[in-house]
Order: sequence, then C-alpha cells, then structure tokens
Amino acid sequence: MTRSAHRRLGVAAGFALSVLLAVNADAACAQQASSIPAAKETAAPAKEPAPPPSVTILGARDAHGVLGRDVRSSAGEDMGHIVDVIVDLTGTVRAAVIDFGGFLGVGSRKIVVDWTALDFKHITEKSDQVTLDLSKEQVKAAPEYKEDKPVVVLGAAGKLSPWDFDH
Repeated sequence: MTRSAHRRLGVAAGFALSVLLAVNADAACAQQASSIPAAKETAAPAKEPAPPPSVTILGARDAHGVLGRDVRSSAGEDMGHIVDVIVDLTGTVRAAVIDFGGFLGVGSRKIVVDWTALDFKHITEKSDQVTLDLSKEQVKAAPEYKEDKPVVVLGAAGKLSPWDFDH
C-alpha cells in the first residue's frame, strides 16, 4: 500500500473513531442527565439515545464517484459524460443519464442508458473513463431524456429488464 493510501486509511479510521467517541459522549451525557431528579413529576420520560451509526471504510481503489465521468464506447468513441443517476422507488440504481454529443454544451442532448450497459471495471484513477456497451449509432438513435416525462432507457442487447410502473 502506498504512503498516500496509508494516510487516507488513517484519516478514515480517525473519522470513524471520532464519530464513535462523539456518540458515546452523547450517550454518557444523556445517562448522567437522566440520573438528576426531575423538578416536576409530570416531566416526560427521557428518550433512549439513538444507537451509534454503522461505519464502513472503503479503500481508495474500491469505490469511485461517477458523476461527470467521461463515457467511451467499446471502440473508444466519445459518448459524453454521466450527468445523473436514476434510481427506482427502492433506491436501486437503474440507469445513468449521459450528456451526449455537441461541443462545449452546444448541440448536446441527454440520453438514458441502463446501468448494466456501463462497465466500471477499469476505473482506478479520477481521469479514467466508463465504458458503454453500445455503439455511437445506437446512442444517436436514442430518444432525448426530458425530466418529468416517461424515461426511455437504452440497454445493451439482452440486458434490459422492464421497470414496474404500477406503484
């Protein structure tokens, strides 16, 4: 592990420890306050302190942000960049909104691709790109994404599953 990675892991561990210490200090204060006799008998009973939050530490190589990340086709064609992520009612990531085409924002349009059509395996640096399992011609033919309108999701062959709109 590099020196920088050790430093980041140390910072993350320190953050997790400080969160746990703060929660324990709050719990101790609440317990101390509950042992002081109440001024009135009609005072509401003390609330139980909330349990401490769970803490997960992700290694620097294990997770990366995707918003703003460049997208390329398998053939290396520029497909735009990810500008949004779409989730269903359960919070499951279903699709990505890609700003496709144009130059410096002029003439571009947003399209939606199924999350499974994106390949994140080769991302190790902030400058690395996401690979899309579709050709530029397929993406050009996709209808434009408009907020508050039905979403048409472009999926790689055989990978798209229907969404349940009955909710």
